[in-house]
Amino acid sequence: MPFRVDERATEFREIDRFDGGVGWIAHPDEEMQRASHALEVDGDVWLVDPVDAAGLDELVAEFGDVRGVVVLLDRHTRDAEAIADRHNVPVYLPRIFEGVTEDLDAPVARFSDELSDTGLEAHTIVDNRFWKEVALYDPEDGTLVVPESVGTAAFFRAGSERLGVHPVRRPVPPRKELGGFSPERILVGHGPGIATDAPAALADALENARRRAPQVYAGMAWQLLPI
Repeated sequence: MPFRVDERATEFREIDRFDGGVGWIAHPDEEMQRASHALEVDGDVWLVDPVDAAGLDELVAEFGDVRGVVVLLDRHTRDAEAIADRHNVPVYLPRIFEGVTEDLDAPVARFSDELSDTGLEAHTIVDNRFWKEVALYDPEDGTLVVPESVGTAAFFRAGSERLGVHPVRRPVPPRKELGGFSPERILVGHGPGIATDAPAALADALENARRRAPQVYAGMAWQLLPI
């Protein structure tokens, strides 16, 4: 099902509900399964890499008032500007991001090792001229949010993998950046998250990313063949 990025979704699919938040996929039929999340911290709600949808405000209101909109990948501005303006809050960007403010007509706040005063740790996953990505980790409840380096959409996974490394990152997977986490749950930017045996799913994805890469690339090539 095709979609337009300037078109607000008329529906969404709820995912990843837990005591500290909820997620949604605004265009349930799209191949890339862009996932967004609302995280509750001390009665405030932080919207992460959000894609807008009708009914979204009602979904997140049960967790509290929106305090900010967070972008964790430099190319994931998505609907951050529109949602931030609607709630009269800033868009929070990691300090490593360059040029992203040019795409946003909204107030911007920056963060480094911690997202504002939330206690959510910010960990740099990729920092180069082509790709800048930060993960969030909540040491209180073990929630790990990774916007792009790993995902559960079919595009990311090989065979029976529950969680897969992004195809571009499979030759050199982010073992150093993500291997030290033992999360209770993993929330991703593409697809539903992992809520059971998350450490095992993450370890499997990182340890076997390179070995399973040919399977992923073969699947991508097959999809590109003319019908």
